[in-house]
Amino acid sequence: MSKEEGGSAVKSPGAEPTLGTDPFEDTLRRLREAFHSGCTRPAAFRAEQLQALGRFLQENKQLLHDALAQDLHKSAFDSDISELIICQNEINLALKNLQAWMKDTPASTNLFTKLDSAFVRKEPFGLVLIIAPWNLPMNLSLVPLVGALAAGNCVVLKPSEISRGTEKVLAEVLPRYLDQSCFAVVLGGPEETGQLLKHKFDYIFFTGSPRVGKIVMTAAAKHLTPVTLELGGKNPCYVDDDCDAQIVANRVAWFRYFNAGQTCVAPDYLLCSPEMQERLLPALQSAITRFYGDDPQSSPNLGRIINQKQFQRLRALLGCGRVAIGGQSDECDRYIAPTVLVDVQETEPVMQEEIFGPILPIVNVQGMDEAIEFINRREKPLALYAFSNSSQVVNQMLERTSSGSFGGNDGFIYMTLPSLPLGGVGHSGMGRYHGKFTFDTFSHHRACLLCPAGLEELNNIRYPPYSHSMQELVRWALGSHSCTLL
Repeated sequence: MSKEEGGSAVKSPGAEPTLGTDPFEDTLRRLREAFHSGCTRPAAFRAEQLQALGRFLQENKQLLHDALAQDLHKSAFDSDISELIICQNEINLALKNLQAWMKDTPASTNLFTKLDSAFVRKEPFGLVLIIAPWNLPMNLSLVPLVGALAAGNCVVLKPSEISRGTEKVLAEVLPRYLDQSCFAVVLGGPEETGQLLKHKFDYIFFTGSPRVGKIVMTAAAKHLTPVTLELGGKNPCYVDDDCDAQIVANRVAWFRYFNAGQTCVAPDYLLCSPEMQERLLPALQSAITRFYGDDPQSSPNLGRIINQKQFQRLRALLGCGRVAIGGQSDECDRYIAPTVLVDVQETEPVMQEEIFGPILPIVNVQGMDEAIEFINRREKPLALYAFSNSSQVVNQMLERTSSGSFGGNDGFIYMTLPSLPLGGVGHSGMGRYHGKFTFDTFSHHRACLLCPAGLEELNNIRYPPYSHSMQELVRWALGSHSCTLL
């Protein structure tokens, strides 16, 4: 994948930073000292930070709309539904459930520990780093931030320098709302990010490409820092012959061309029979015209490619296969029309990298089994979609494949549900977040057992020397019985 979703390319960290020469040293020291003071641990402090984050969204709505329009040509409506409302919902959910999420979780005990108290405590990791991408720059910065703050961490946020308008708002306005002893925004490109990664963090959350994800993971490994990697991949979409072509076309076109295709969970290519392709093409053209008019370039609802580098990469992909719909481009406007490619070969570049733009290739297969075989010989995707009137076909696609998420007869509408986790598998990432999953991601789950100080006579059976009868008693107590104190 060449989109470099996590900001820009990150240069591999080299040696440890020299004391006194590193631009991040003072900031990181300040945040770590704040964490060790314990100020982030009380529920009241966490709630205050979440409420302040909500005020940031509410009081700067027009500013955020303007920034997203500048970066991605987003309409106010698109910005609301894909960025701001999702962030606010995450804040509201965390505030509503914070006390319950923080509460110790009781654990079952056995006969040896029947009088003890066993529980899991959710503790903050400490100083965490969030590296955010440019394609959904508010959503993918603030949703992880909600969980990190709710979990009681100090946070360094590194927004993408590619989405310049949003980066400016996050850097200049957001810190006014949060406790600056516990939160910081750092700026920079590949070299600065590489320098930042030389430092020890207690957790790193990265959204971006697999190539850069490997760099982040390598840097984290030097400090044995746990990571969440939200990566991407080529998300397949299988369309069965029994489908209503127009219904499928409406749903696929909306999800493929939303945000000009610059969405990591968008369907990246279609798998269908030649017969279904012939039915889908006029239906897709009808859906595109309905959504964006006869001249999509003039539609307020179609975004633009983020920068010239990405535009040039995408325009080169238009040479793969044959253009059946769209194909127009305007370099000055960073515009690429909603496009469908046919006669695409598996070896062509458009099938070798995540497209991350408004281009949809169609690959022909003879049926579900061939589609599954095609999917399974490739890297595991972040998302997989299947359309069929047969629940058996949809369930077979679910059972016989692996992906970070799965959608049956719809696109990535599941992203609106904080009750479902988002995360990849294999090449598409590791870890999960959204809703309580984000809180858990940024929390260390600490196993705790509190024993009475006395009652030593009850513990004597644990100590050697062991008689035969005592050995049998210990085996029985450990292996045959447990009791739950929940």
